[in-house]
Amino acid sequence: MVFPKVDILGVKVASLTMEEAVAQAETYMKERTGAIIATANAEMIMRAVKDEELRRILNTVALVVPDGAGTVWAARYLGCVMPERVAGFDLVQELLRRAPARQQRVFFLGAAPGIAEAAKNKAEVLYPGVSIVGTRDGYFTPEEEPAIVAAIQDANPDLLLVALGVPRQEKWLAKYRKAIGVPLSIGVGGTFDVMAGMVKRAPRWMQRSRLEWLYRGFAQPQRIGRLMALPQFVWRVRSAKKQ
Repeated sequence: MVFPKVDILGVKVASLTMEEAVAQAETYMKERTGAIIATANAEMIMRAVKDEELRRILNTVALVVPDGAGTVWAARYLGCVMPERVAGFDLVQELLRRAPARQQRVFFLGAAPGIAEAAKNKAEVLYPGVSIVGTRDGYFTPEEEPAIVAAIQDANPDLLLVALGVPRQEKWLAKYRKAIGVPLSIGVGGTFDVMAGMVKRAPRWMQRSRLEWLYRGFAQPQRIGRLMALPQFVWRVRSAKKQ
């Protein structure tokens, strides 16, 4: 299915619901064409403004979903339809929940040592019968990458979740998409950290109020510098509309 796209500071983000995103992800896995889904929040878009390679990758992957209240706000501010936020974490959880019934195999790549394995253990509790066919942390050198690609090939997953952070995860997937031969890959940022219990998500009321970014700033003070991208993002979007 082709979804309308909203150009937000040069990044084309799909206008769709969570239900539609899940259905499209399932389609990609059935079609087995090596699709990549990117989850674009304000921070990612701001990085893409300055990083031409990242911007090019985002505009050539199969689907960019609006992961972040700022992304949804920007689309609507620019006068475009954006039904809702499609949080990458929630998208992943729904795909994991469905995976056992569809006999889909999943590989976890990324995060600090031990985190992907802990996330795997959590997934197996939450989604009985889920088949996590491999894990690997994100602390590796370029020299180790061929072995990682080979491990993914041998595991033969239907879904590869990559938590290397932005823009490393997007660039890694763009580089190795053809080599790994996985039907669907998704850059998932801090998803494994949350699943492993290392980081807590904001309370539901803050998520609904589009304040999850504020909660993360208080919960992870080391992120304050990264959160400064938000006011810059708002300023740039407002400036773009005036042009």
